Amino acid sequence: MHMLYNSDSYAVVQIELPTQDRPSGQAQEQATGLTRGGYEIVDKFARKELFIEGALAEQFKVGVEALIESSPSVEEFDAYLERYAGMALQPVVMH
Repeated sequence: MHMLYNSDSYAVVQIELPTQDRPSGQAQEQATGLTRGGYEIVDKFARKELFIEGALAEQFKVGVEALIESSPSVEEFDAYLERYAGMALQPVVMH
């Protein structure tokens, strides 16, 4: 788990899990670097979170990389995250 972004409005965490498709998957994973996982986006004001994976996570990653190239302000980055945070339905619960 890696904290990628943390502002007053949003937090983004990258979660990577090793693939475990086969008993020999560990050796294959080390050789190919395959992982599964995604991104957790937390909207701090709405107190909701969203976990994205697969094609949507890849789209998110590509968009973030393109945005980073333009040296965005916090407001620009938050505006990008807002597009995804609108899909968040899971309430954030403290344990």
